[in-house]
Amino acid sequence: MEIKVVHQIMEWNEDCSDKIKKDLREKKVCLVNVMGSPGAGKTSVITSIIERLSDRFKIGVIEGDIAGKIDAEKIQSLGIPVVQLNTDGACHIEAMAIDNMLPDFDLDALDVIFVENIGNLVCPAEFNIGEDFRVALLSVPEGDDKAAKYPLMFSTTDALVINKYDMVDYFDFDTDRVVKDATDRNPSVKIFKVSNKTGDGLDEFLDWLGKRIEDKISA
Repeated sequence: MEIKVVHQIMEWNEDCSDKIKKDLREKKVCLVNVMGSPGAGKTSVITSIIERLSDRFKIGVIEGDIAGKIDAEKIQSLGIPVVQLNTDGACHIEAMAIDNMLPDFDLDALDVIFVENIGNLVCPAEFNIGEDFRVALLSVPEGDDKAAKYPLMFSTTDALVINKYDMVDYFDFDTDRVVKDATDRNPSVKIFKVSNKTGDGLDEFLDWLGKRIEDKISA
């Protein structure tokens, strides 16, 4: 008798992911999965999104970490509803965790929930969590080989934010290589060169992001 451990887990996760999409669609709430390595700038970018788009959208955040609540406290200080998810060692967030946390939000008072996934370029890409779309962050100090080495992350994302771009002159970082590696695997991916520190590139990214959210919640 065949034992399909991985298949069964993934199938179960997909069923839960589909349920989340249905529930949030009925509430007209958009869910955005933000992924990237530790130190890529996920929390800082989400903070900038809140600061620039909170007058347009009602925002909530699910903050995923293996342990602690440092990033959640940063988000909460902005007056945004946030729920901390500690995975206690797990390298990714699964759909059931999101489904269990949604009742902690007043969904009628929200337009969009951002999920900051666990810092990891492998596991988070394998699990749908009911998101409407994905944003992957790659910071310049990480190097220009990541889209080639971790193809699933970059082939399943809707937007690639090359973050900390103000540092590009200080690293051996080939932007053209990143763009080629990413678009070879994902021709429709939108790529943004952003410095969250200086603000360069943020307007273009946030214009795209705002339109995607608007399209989802008005559908």
